[in-house]
Amino acid sequence: MTQVDTEQQPNESVLAAEAKLDLSSVMAETFYEEVLERLDRELIGLVPVKTRIREIASLLLIDRMRRSVGLSAMPPSLHMSFTGNPGTGKTTVALRMAEILHRLGYVRKGHLVAVTRDDLVGQYIGHTAPKTKEVLKRAMGGVLFIDEAYYLYKAENERDYGQETLEILMQVMENNRDDLVVILAGYKDRMDEFFKMNPGMSSRIAHHIDFPDYHVDELVQIADLMLDQQQYQLTEEARELFREYVERRMQMPLFANARSVRNALDRARLRQANRLVKRGGEISVADLKRIETEDILASRIFQEK
Repeated sequence: MTQVDTEQQPNESVLAAEAKLDLSSVMAETFYEEVLERLDRELIGLVPVKTRIREIASLLLIDRMRRSVGLSAMPPSLHMSFTGNPGTGKTTVALRMAEILHRLGYVRKGHLVAVTRDDLVGQYIGHTAPKTKEVLKRAMGGVLFIDEAYYLYKAENERDYGQETLEILMQVMENNRDDLVVILAGYKDRMDEFFKMNPGMSSRIAHHIDFPDYHVDELVQIADLMLDQQQYQLTEEARELFREYVERRMQMPLFANARSVRNALDRARLRQANRLVKRGGEISVADLKRIETEDILASRIFQEK
């Protein structure tokens, strides 16, 4: 019997209707729910993003089960594009994606290598290929995250070395897709233009995931989460004031979602520390943890008219 004939014959012992597989045991073995629940804890909102990640994880889980009983399970293409404004959780999701891929047996290591154009593109002839190949070598077995990926291609400069990086990258994405997942990230409009100018790259991207901006309430929840992780907390009045701070900051230039929230909290901690030192005397544990309204109100946001 030929190889083709063998593949066409069903394995009756495996495919019998009474054959049962324990999904829960496979989920426990791969820490499927644990990893996804961690993603939920770490990221406020982003429901469409989390839904897509869960769908991908579910596909890999079922593929793992199919392989275990001898069913066909071709490795899916999982190269992705993450689009959205700064501070919307793209890098965090990439980290969790790397972990999910490793847990479910898609990549060997599950690490994340995050780079920009400067890490990939050389400044003179013969410099780019070695730089790009070295980064790819480090990323093998995990996820390569390229932020602001559109800077790899400069249409106005036909001699730009970024084109060499793209050619090497596309070849590796095609030939090593069972051992490397590439995630390209950046602003949505610029990434759309990048894919229009590079159809070869676009055809290799299986998942386009857009990260929406956070709402005010979500940003305040993110602040609570960040502070809790550092064992700080806002008083009730300070929390209301911080919400007003976020509303004002969102209307200003260079707002970066959760990144701006983190920066604002860092400055609030500086003011809290300075306030406590100036006050002197005995300081309680509650004092060390508590951020007051004056620590928020001192922001330049409330000083500007």
